[in-house]
Amino acid sequence: MHRVGSAGNTSNSTRPRKEKRLTYVLNDADDTKHCAGINCLAVWKPLAPDGHDYLFTGSRDGTLKRWELTEEAATCSATFESHIDWVNDAVLAGDNTLVSCSSDTTLKTWNCLSDGTCTRTLRQHSDYVTCLAAAEKNSNAVASGGLGGEVFVWDLEAALTPVSKSSDAMEEDCSNGINGSGNSLPITSLRTISSSNSISLHPTPPHGYVPVAAKGHKESVYALAMNDSGTLLVSGGTEKVVRIWDPRTGSKTMKLRGHTDNIRALLLDSTGRFCLSGSSDSMIRLWDLGQQRCVHSYAVHTDSVWALASTPTFSHVYSGGRDLSLYLTDLATRESILLCTKEHPILQLALHDDGIWAATTDSSVRRWPAEGRNPQKVFQRGGSFLAGNLSFSRARASLEGSTPVPVHKEPSFTIPGTPGIVQHEILNNRRHVLTKDTAGSVKLWEITRGIVVEDYGQVSFEEKKEELFEMVSIPAWFTVDTRLGSLSVHLDTPQCFSAEMYSADLNIIGKPEDDKVNLARETLKGLLSHWLTKRKQRFGSQSVANGEVASGKEISTRSITHSRMEIDGNAENDSMVYPPFEFSTVSPPSIITEGSQGGPWRKKITDLDGTEDEKDFPWWCLDCVLNNRLPPRENTKCSFYLQACEGSTVQILTQGKLSAPRILRIHKVSFSFGSASLKKGKVFNFACLGTIHMYILCTCAYALCMHIINAACGFCLIFVFFMCHSLLKLKVLNYNDQLQCTYEINGK
Repeated sequence: MHRVGSAGNTSNSTRPRKEKRLTYVLNDADDTKHCAGINCLAVWKPLAPDGHDYLFTGSRDGTLKRWELTEEAATCSATFESHIDWVNDAVLAGDNTLVSCSSDTTLKTWNCLSDGTCTRTLRQHSDYVTCLAAAEKNSNAVASGGLGGEVFVWDLEAALTPVSKSSDAMEEDCSNGINGSGNSLPITSLRTISSSNSISLHPTPPHGYVPVAAKGHKESVYALAMNDSGTLLVSGGTEKVVRIWDPRTGSKTMKLRGHTDNIRALLLDSTGRFCLSGSSDSMIRLWDLGQQRCVHSYAVHTDSVWALASTPTFSHVYSGGRDLSLYLTDLATRESILLCTKEHPILQLALHDDGIWAATTDSSVRRWPAEGRNPQKVFQRGGSFLAGNLSFSRARASLEGSTPVPVHKEPSFTIPGTPGIVQHEILNNRRHVLTKDTAGSVKLWEITRGIVVEDYGQVSFEEKKEELFEMVSIPAWFTVDTRLGSLSVHLDTPQCFSAEMYSADLNIIGKPEDDKVNLARETLKGLLSHWLTKRKQRFGSQSVANGEVASGKEISTRSITHSRMEIDGNAENDSMVYPPFEFSTVSPPSIITEGSQGGPWRKKITDLDGTEDEKDFPWWCLDCVLNNRLPPRENTKCSFYLQACEGSTVQILTQGKLSAPRILRIHKVSFSFGSASLKKGKVFNFACLGTIHMYILCTCAYALCMHIINAACGFCLIFVFFMCHSLLKLKVLNYNDQLQCTYEINGK
């Protein structure tokens, strides 16, 4: 699992406050498919007799999807997008409520029949939320566990009750959750994340409701299970013990020992009498909770057991895990059979009529024949074996060559996903990113437009990276990660505003070629163009031009006093989105950020409705887009390359990059020297300098011509550049009518 990136600072930190980040996630052309591993499954059968069955999938790409199932097809009918990190588990509660949990430390509730709208965000955990459990006959009871060792039992009816606001302050405090459609929603508590990834909880949740805490775990919790009535809860994790709780009070009732490694999966029968556990010690154990002991052990797998699913009568168990295998075991006779082997570890199982859905670290979901109504039919085909009761017995049998043959070679149905990105490289031009996905396909992305500009297919990533290398140097203004299976581009102020390019180099038609374009500013304008359009429709163009926010409040005073005005043409040009920064509306990117209230949120740029303001966006984003102001930039040194013109036979003498604080086009330098030379009565052809493919970065607006001398090699010209408090001398040793030149640096 991946840690959530920094989004702020702890309330009691003495270090300078870190400004909130804006991230945008680039989506592939087909947004109806997952692009990362599937962590969880939930099968939903609506009460309507003529209705279709549905499958909910939660992925490491941070989204959930609802699939409408027919006999021969599965259609994605909705995408649930609000989590900002991996979705780790999902359960159904009541008639039409879906509850999900994530590595972003939150639980979220959804209407199963909605178009993807999050109805409530629940914040109580201090670390990743890894597992959920629900009571089938008690629609209000849901339990959650996480890496912080916390287990909470939620009463959904109380947690989802609308808040009665007694004052404006209470209303502002409570309306700080962001749902999938952009509406403000109350949340149960407020969590802040520091720059060191530590998380602090506000002790008093503004919503007023506090879930029941089951205290006792000292380490991470990875598995939960609850009986149908919601009167019994079992948990397991890295402590290697099964704990039993009364979820109504949070009190411990017993603790069962037997496993020798982490407990990763748990099941309870409908009565709460028997419990099944799967562990990283490769064992499955059957516990009699009435007798408080293990009554059977099953050595079926050769590696960690991560997923369990039982028949309705609790007579047979399906199991999968790290050994890529799916087994069916008769709990009474200990007879086991290998149903199938896969290419990826199995993370979760969901029984559906006579088939079973398997979620793996792959982005596709597969259904296998399982005879769920009558599992004994599978054993009649032969090929079964008797499960041992010691973990090493199964491993030894495998080493001796007695590996069972799988019953099924191919799944009965597959819901395909798209390959996730596993490798990336930011190119020197700081606009393109080269990626490689799980299928080996290499693609070139333009991050200022969010599109794939070239698909090279299955080629060598390293060779393509070398081929695309350019002798240019642009300051690093963004960072990238691929933890969601796609490109997540992070913008942090003020570093993101350090990169500029000339409009001529961006091929912007109608803009003076010598105008400098700030890449981050134009990217933000492109990302928020739909938001600005919706904002104008709601509040009028005058309020947008004045930088007014939806709530009628002005952006924080510090954002104005600590910003500097950057003028880029007239006001009309300032609001224009130039072609190199236009994002697709067919497969729009998603924004992940947070404002002055609430926690982080995620939403597609086309789903922004114009009501979002400083409570939702970082102040510096609004200040840039609405007021055309950029934060003060640090005097960071930028790097550049010095390269001779094409056709020159002189060996390049520079060692790597040179550095200086600002950008200046080379032809400006040559023009300045040409003007100075004409005034002195000396005429030289400086056009040769235009063939040097580089930017010269210097502290002054132009270089100073120190002196002109005659030498044995002909006319020599010494340019002196004062850069970063060091002296760099570029001497043109020779040039001819073909406008070719050689050079000398620092006398070498």
